[in-house]
Amino acid sequence: MARLSRFSPRLKPGVSGTATYFSATHPGWTLKDNHLEREFRFRDFRSALNFTNKVGELAESVNHHPDIHLAWGRVKVIIWTHKVNGLCTADFVLAAKIDDLPR
Repeated sequence: MARLSRFSPRLKPGVSGTATYFSATHPGWTLKDNHLEREFRFRDFRSALNFTNKVGELAESVNHHPDIHLAWGRVKVIIWTHKVNGLCTADFVLAAKIDDLPR
């Protein structure tokens, strides 16, 4: 996985500065194949499921839907904008809001 300081041509114009700032203020997110990814760890399945549901509710409220992978004690979130097949500012905003969700 690449660090967020590496950018690809699929970043929408103006997003590289956002990615630089985001990587400094939101550790844990990585850039892979023009997607933001982060894995969250939990003490058990129920905690991971509860977090997954919070991410789902948030995604519905902002109408921006990440891929969410649930496993025992882990939730992997993958965010990108399908329309541009890459990243735009809304992706970073959603990732920051996910970081703010209670665990």
